[in-house]
Amino acid sequence: MKKVATRFAPSPTGPLHIGGLRTALFNWLYSKNKSGKFYLRIEDTDKERSKEEHKIQIINSLKWMGIEHDGEEYIQSEMIGEHVAIAKRLLENGNAYKCYCSAEEIEEQKKRAKQKKIPYVYNRKWRDISEDQTPKNIKPVIRFKSKINGTSLLKDLVQGNVEIENNTIEDFVILRNDETPTYNLSASVDDHNMEMTHIIRGDDHKINTFKQIQIYEALGWDIPKFAHIPLIHTIDGKKLSKRDNASTLEDYSKIGILPESLRNYLLRLGWSYKDKEIFDLDESIKLFNLEGIGKSPSKLDMSRILSMNEYYIKNSEENILYKKLKEYCEIYKDKIEEEKENTMKNSLKFLKNKAKTLEDIFNNSKYLLNDKVIFNDSDKKLINDEAKKIIHLFKEKISKIDVFDRENLEQIVNGLIKLKNTNFKGVGQPLRIMLTGSKFGPGIYDIILSLGKKEVIKRLGNVGQDNI
Repeated sequence: MKKVATRFAPSPTGPLHIGGLRTALFNWLYSKNKSGKFYLRIEDTDKERSKEEHKIQIINSLKWMGIEHDGEEYIQSEMIGEHVAIAKRLLENGNAYKCYCSAEEIEEQKKRAKQKKIPYVYNRKWRDISEDQTPKNIKPVIRFKSKINGTSLLKDLVQGNVEIENNTIEDFVILRNDETPTYNLSASVDDHNMEMTHIIRGDDHKINTFKQIQIYEALGWDIPKFAHIPLIHTIDGKKLSKRDNASTLEDYSKIGILPESLRNYLLRLGWSYKDKEIFDLDESIKLFNLEGIGKSPSKLDMSRILSMNEYYIKNSEENILYKKLKEYCEIYKDKIEEEKENTMKNSLKFLKNKAKTLEDIFNNSKYLLNDKVIFNDSDKKLINDEAKKIIHLFKEKISKIDVFDRENLEQIVNGLIKLKNTNFKGVGQPLRIMLTGSKFGPGIYDIILSLGKKEVIKRLGNVGQDNI
């Protein structure tokens, strides 16, 4: 029995789509579960739209998610000569033929099919014409001679048995008149050459699978097993496209979604194992199977992604989380200065408990990263005369304490609440605004202790100045 081999075959015509990322993940997990191999094939035959930057982004995105492919990347454009040779072999053995229809003729056929409200199928005009009856001044395309009679059955590992009438599959082009191969030919040849045992991809490829199986049969090749995954839809139930928000990896990494969180979310998007929700990497590999993939489309739910990310942030060890935060800030925000590192590490204990993303941690820690408090204009207006009196009293009282800890701070705050006949918000809000510039953020005691006594006194001393 052959060792399991799967592949992910993206086109570098744009950034990696979230649906493609899930397909790659499922292929990788399946091969690792079976102690097999997972390969990356770059389908770059569309020379006009394929870009090196997109290829690099695809490879880096997979690495970011922890998906490592075996061996070198397989570059499809380097194999075009072999694809052309196979097309000519199919022509020679009677499984393909030359078609001389002009683009205008094909367009007319499509127009007529549309008017009749029936699917377009090429009319096979040149299928049985002998070579001596063909025009000599027109460069033909080569079409595969698809089956006309009977039905074909696909034993899909996810969808179950799928049967179609053979006459619904047109005689599809395998070689254009400029001698460039089409997708179905190239994919079939590459999958055969790469010795793929399982093709796991989106269920929008089902019709391509029926075409590719016929190519395999015509060449006497072993046919791999196929599994078609339902597509990902938006929360409104529409097919997710690259134009949608949150459709590419960049949309997630730039707000600080952790790779292990997104991987866990994508694993559960259309796949389940009992009622388990959280899977570490080893569990994902050990438990993944094709039987757990559902048959219906899944909806991409940003609130669920954020909830999953919140779980991973809260359960991250601070040193590991700090490394991720530091890297995130270097790419998307301001670099964390060396002298601020220890303060930030120590503050992660409470910062992570109020965050759903790394961006939340960054935003909530700006008061630590910036030496100067930048006030939110609307919040600044809340520092009225009564608030200023509370701030002055608090500053006086903390100046006199020897032990700067939570217990003593709570005593001072509770004393001010009683003295001013107010509530916790009446004391805590003006202090938070003075120390951070905003009424939102971490708990007031966490803010005060993370800044330290000297810095708190300094910041509260600004209350009478023109900027506040």
